[in-house]
Amino acid sequence: MNLKKIISIVSIIVVSGLIIYGFILVRQIFADNTKFTEKEVFIHVPTDSNYEGVKKIIAPYVANMDRFEMVADKMSYAQNVKSGRFLFTKGMNSYALVKAMRMNVPVKLAFNNQERLENFAGRVGSQIEADSLSLLTSFKDSIFLKENGFTPENVLVMFIPNTYEFYWNTTAEKFRDKMIKEYLNFWNKERVAKAAQQGLTPVEATILASIVHKESVKKDERPRIAGVYLNRLRLEMPLQADPTVIYALKLKSNDFDQVIKRVFYNDLIMASPYNTYMNIGLPPGPIAMPDITALEAVINPEKNDYIYFCASVERFGYHEFAATLPEHNINAKKYSDWINAQGVKR
Repeated sequence: MNLKKIISIVSIIVVSGLIIYGFILVRQIFADNTKFTEKEVFIHVPTDSNYEGVKKIIAPYVANMDRFEMVADKMSYAQNVKSGRFLFTKGMNSYALVKAMRMNVPVKLAFNNQERLENFAGRVGSQIEADSLSLLTSFKDSIFLKENGFTPENVLVMFIPNTYEFYWNTTAEKFRDKMIKEYLNFWNKERVAKAAQQGLTPVEATILASIVHKESVKKDERPRIAGVYLNRLRLEMPLQADPTVIYALKLKSNDFDQVIKRVFYNDLIMASPYNTYMNIGLPPGPIAMPDITALEAVINPEKNDYIYFCASVERFGYHEFAATLPEHNINAKKYSDWINAQGVKR
């Protein structure tokens, strides 16, 4: 066998080997490499994680880690690990998996109707990497509060209920700073001017809106209720809002999971800055996180002469309104008789 034939045979063997290797390589790169049954799963990589940590996190979802590591090595992933929230879909190959680990997917974070800052921090902390304690610490930071005109009691007013997008690995401080920007965007010049027409600052308007929010779930009735409370404020009457008494009771017992459907005379004389039967003016902070309809109701109230209202026994969910105490007493007796007949004790 001459040299040319030997070279040709060797060349064919080498080329064939390269083709086979290339085929194997392509198969390893582009073959399905997932082992979960769901259509998609989200992978959460904590801040400051390294490559070894990432491999442990994704191992339950990857069918062949050797294949993944080979592709990750060729794509220099080990030197460029990213923290965040990443989407794996069923049937992804190793190349797609590594590529997915570089695409941080935002969280759609929604919140509303939180009664306390602690509840709110827990709600947010369940959806992003920052835990509730770090969130609370950032919210109550004395420098932040002073710079923005808040107190520990009223800082809950800063959070406007809505749906927002955040990266899962957002820090507590970045979350807080985004929220103050949203608060300032909401309280634009027009809304600040409307609140001022009612004799209120944005903080005061939000505190009142929290009471309106708790008084009625009927959005079409909220401007009328807001009008009643504004009338009382102008007359320097106590607001006499039952939801504030309920909040005070929950605060005193440190039990915000309890359901209180009825307040009694002894509750109305309880010493608490949140008891608007005993104190004139607004409580020191919101009693809940009001939604936007309640906020709009306070700055765009119905102009009326009503001073009193109580729950209606004919239009459930709504209220009966009165301009005089005798009229109110009639409505109140109807409600008292009805609730006694229902046997509601608390």
